[in-house]
Amino acid sequence: MNLTILDGHALNPGDLDWNVLYQFGNLTVYPRTVPELVIERAADSEILFTNKVVFDESVFAQLPKLKYIGIFATGYNVVDVEAARRRGITVTNIPKYSTDSVVQLTFAHLLNLTFRLSEHTESVRNGDWSRSPDFCYWLDSLTELASKTFGVIGYGTIGRKVANLAESFGMNAIACGPRLLPGIIYGKVRVVHFDELLETSDVVSLHCPLKDDNARMIGSAQLAKMKPTAFLLNLARGGLLDETAVADALNSNRIAGAGLDVLTEEPPCPTNPLVGAKNCYITPHCAWGTLAARQRLLHIAVENLRAFLDGKPQNVV
Repeated sequence: MNLTILDGHALNPGDLDWNVLYQFGNLTVYPRTVPELVIERAADSEILFTNKVVFDESVFAQLPKLKYIGIFATGYNVVDVEAARRRGITVTNIPKYSTDSVVQLTFAHLLNLTFRLSEHTESVRNGDWSRSPDFCYWLDSLTELASKTFGVIGYGTIGRKVANLAESFGMNAIACGPRLLPGIIYGKVRVVHFDELLETSDVVSLHCPLKDDNARMIGSAQLAKMKPTAFLLNLARGGLLDETAVADALNSNRIAGAGLDVLTEEPPCPTNPLVGAKNCYITPHCAWGTLAARQRLLHIAVENLRAFLDGKPQNVV
């Protein structure tokens, strides 16, 4: 049996071991695969692994041997799962492998925003503290989190952990989501309507999947409802934001800052309006990239394949 990994570099830039997959057959690993090479590289494989390579009906039509696609991610929008199902191709994903890492980066962004860590570090590096007449200084207003309201949009596994950690900082957590009934309380977390969350939150944090009905859910109208002192966090999917509207809100001080780990187009075009926007801090979609998270991802990917070959597929999408 032939197995091919089409874009393995993101998962394993060299610090993991692919040997765990050799037990299943002849393994070929490509660090990256451009669309023009997908058919050539995948043609003889029954088993494919991918992260961002796109599979649709036209691709499936040229891969008659294909039986299984293992996605090295939780999101599976890169694969037309209905087309795969029609052709009897099993598609699996990797759920819940990076929860703790994503929660960690969520608060890394928030702590950076509240204490302007990057600016103060750069200021000290540039000698400003050495030249200061005082023993301390700050470049902008600093924000204490205690007693502030943390709004979570999307109350799944990650959203719940984020809300719990917000409470540990003394914050009041509220949440909203398409399947949440306003007025219900989960522990100390109160469910509210979307507009109420926007209007009352000091931090608005997105932790929901991107779907057709919530694309650009944060646009000009929604940003206008937010407090001018509020911070916006997005560690979910870039397409949840109207990026031009968010950049305009930041540059005009309609919101106080943003911490983002995802953008609509990745890597971004240099002209993306959020790149260089005022008080906008962007990390390169790295929340999932801790060694521990990637080790879990690879382990689950192996177990997904093993379950499929045993006739008991798991994590099927």
